Amino acid sequence: MGKVTLSVRRLSASSRRGILELGQFRWLCALGRSGISARKREGDGATPRGTYRVIRAYYRPDKFFRTRCSLPQQPIRPHDGWCDAPTDRNYNRQVRLPYSASAERLWRADGLYDVVLAMDYNLSPRLRGRGSAIFLHVAKAGYEPTEGCVAVAKRDLRLLMSRLPKGAKLVIR
Repeated sequence: MGKVTLSVRRLSASSRRGILELGQFRWLCALGRSGISARKREGDGATPRGTYRVIRAYYRPDKFFRTRCSLPQQPIRPHDGWCDAPTDRNYNRQVRLPYSASAERLWRADGLYDVVLAMDYNLSPRLRGRGSAIFLHVAKAGYEPTEGCVAVAKRDLRLLMSRLPKGAKLVIR
């Protein structure tokens, strides 16, 4: 498993909030509306339990300026999406919108994807129906639950990115 550098733990067994930890830093985070599950399925609202590499940062250049970070960074454009159709050949991959199958828009008006850290959840092998677009992203006001992602305040995400070591893994317990 290697050195664990980033971890999420629930506040309680039934909580939809948790604590995201990186070294001495601790941030409140939102979790999926269905909690944390070892049996993640597309659309179930659960955050998947496990250990995942943090592989890339996506950001909206009009809302979040590129920051020093050990991850490759890619600007989000208005036509960027992420396929969430389990039967599509591009399931759980970035796609260009409009797209013929169901795809989540990355360029969002609500600010939740102003910056997104992608993990290697369900990428290799990619199992149809096991969940897509599992990100670390900006939290809603009040840390309302996500659809299965982990979310923190935008300022906390910026600090986290600047401190994230190369090859970091996220452990969700």
